[in-house]
Amino acid sequence: MYFELKENKPHGTKDDPFSTYHIKNEGRSFQIPVHWHDELEIIYVKSGFLTVSISGENYIGTPGDAFVVSPGNLHFMGSQAGEVDYFTFLFPLEYISFCTDDMLDDKLLTSLKNGHLMIRPRIKDAAKELCEQLAEIYMAKNDEKKLEIAVQIKTKIILLQFILHMWENGFIIENDKSGRNTVEKEMISYIQQSFTGEISLKELGEQFHLSEKYVSQYFKEHFHITLSKYVTYLRLEHAKQLLQNSDIPVTEVAMLSGYQNVSYFIRSFKKTYGVSPLKYRKNEPSTWI
Repeated sequence: MYFELKENKPHGTKDDPFSTYHIKNEGRSFQIPVHWHDELEIIYVKSGFLTVSISGENYIGTPGDAFVVSPGNLHFMGSQAGEVDYFTFLFPLEYISFCTDDMLDDKLLTSLKNGHLMIRPRIKDAAKELCEQLAEIYMAKNDEKKLEIAVQIKTKIILLQFILHMWENGFIIENDKSGRNTVEKEMISYIQQSFTGEISLKELGEQFHLSEKYVSQYFKEHFHITLSKYVTYLRLEHAKQLLQNSDIPVTEVAMLSGYQNVSYFIRSFKKTYGVSPLKYRKNEPSTWI
């Protein structure tokens, strides 16, 4: 199964900025590459074992466990066993704001957003019931327009209950890690802005004051994925978006995504997604759906 990330694009929509992603993987190990976003994210493990890394701390999630990624924190998830079922719930903190200069906004939500406060990353099963309610709303998938407002109200009530539960149980703390991951985040940003061109280890080392020989090792140590695999991920994700949202020929898609060899691009795309770029554009069935 392919795990879609849209970290360079807004999650949700203008009418409903709350997003739910349900990832169920069977029999295939995976790692969603390191990333961050401005939204608060709740990761809820339904079944299986999920490896979670948040701001450099590694955890193993078991059924019923939940994790919280505060805005701006680097994180990634994966499973070596390949047997896991989990949900992620993402929303901007403004989603549950009342748009008033009250104590909730001024002392809590704004401080969570700007990083002065944070929610402890691992909350175990402290929010299991609330996460189950969010998952049930997602699984219902009721598209009737007249019910959309009711769904939003229910969702916001649950999220406010979540924040209240975190507050009452001491999970909201001062953020003493606000200065961490600065180099890592700058490195990821640099690569995300440069992946369509040639990324030189020498240039990358000079940019971040690391030796050329140590750059690859540093990346693997901090992000648990090789630099080449991360660049490949970004290029293929970019190509997928171009195939979905434009009529650009496959050859040009390859070039715009950083591939000089079109045949190699097609092989890489098919290996990752189970279909050729052309078949993907035509929405033909594939092994990864």
